[in-house]
Amino acid sequence: MNERTTSPATHDLDAVVQQALAWRAAGQKVALATVARTWGSSPRPAGSKLAVNAAAEFVGSVSGGCIEGAVIQEALEVIATGVSRRLEFGVSDETAWQVGLACGGKVEVFVEAVAPKGGGGIPRAVLTELLAARRDKRPVVLITPLDGSAHRLLPVVPPMPDDPEVPDSPGTPGSSGTPGSSEAPQTPDRAGASETPKARDALADAIAQAARRDQAEVIDAPGGAILLEPHTPPLRLIIVGAVHVAQPLAEMAAIAGLAVTIVDPRRAFATAARFPGQVLVVGWPDVALAELAPDARTAVVTLTHDPKLDDPALIAALRTPAFYVGCLGSQKTHSARRTRLAAGGVSARSLDRLRGPVGLRIGARTPPEIAVSILAEMVVSLRGPG
Repeated sequence: MNERTTSPATHDLDAVVQQALAWRAAGQKVALATVARTWGSSPRPAGSKLAVNAAAEFVGSVSGGCIEGAVIQEALEVIATGVSRRLEFGVSDETAWQVGLACGGKVEVFVEAVAPKGGGGIPRAVLTELLAARRDKRPVVLITPLDGSAHRLLPVVPPMPDDPEVPDSPGTPGSSGTPGSSEAPQTPDRAGASETPKARDALADAIAQAARRDQAEVIDAPGGAILLEPHTPPLRLIIVGAVHVAQPLAEMAAIAGLAVTIVDPRRAFATAARFPGQVLVVGWPDVALAELAPDARTAVVTLTHDPKLDDPALIAALRTPAFYVGCLGSQKTHSARRTRLAAGGVSARSLDRLRGPVGLRIGARTPPEIAVSILAEMVVSLRGPG
């Protein structure tokens, strides 16, 4: 079963890193610039990258154009000296308007060499492994100490689940270490044996939060500032029921960056004419969910109003670490649904994960409004506090 995937916010990252490695493999010296953090308005988020070779050729962007020239000049100095640099740029209101910003801002950029091995930049091996992890959809966090010391590429593994019915899912934003193990997370070399358990726990928590938010950020560690860059697989939405509400929900979810799959055994409903460009699975929902294997970056929503289709899908979904499981229907319908599922052996704790009636309470009436409410509740479940 083929699924469409969407590009992440830093959609050009693979191309930038691949070009940097290609230049290095061809014997050219290369520097890599990364947006470490931003203040106010900024056209490029933290984690955005720009690669530069010794001939001043470049690929990627750190600002949309307003500071690229200065960053390239600094990158050439890094190539010449091998010494990493932290740069800070203030964007004036006048310049900001020219690059499409409503107001000025400030950007911090970290520039380092791409090194054959360790010492004096980011090793080629780390970048190669980063590309492999992204290709294989393995969630990782790249740790870059901003004092130029050793990098780490750490896997993101799940915390122990509270519900014994829910298995671990690789890719759950959680603590870091070897997947499936209880080892403590690795930390940058400079921390070494002197790092306290409290500091290790703080770093592990920061890694988990960065992965959960899908957002690069700088944290203050005992040895200095560290840039955390999460690289996580695309979010997915599995919609059970190719009904009217599914049409705007699929479109809006795709715009929000989710890879959407629509499941329905009824061929008359699940058609390309009704869902152009969407991934359609014509089959029984519980069987389809077993094949799709929802993980902690997957939402599942049932929309059919038919217990023969919705209930098996919900039972299957609640046995997975899906971050959101919701079902359409009235409060009365949902109460009856919970009773049926409980009678079918679903635990009270699992039932408490079930969102129903689905969607935030915004007074939605039309299918597009209902789709907005569902997508909003999904975002709150994923990004909200707690």
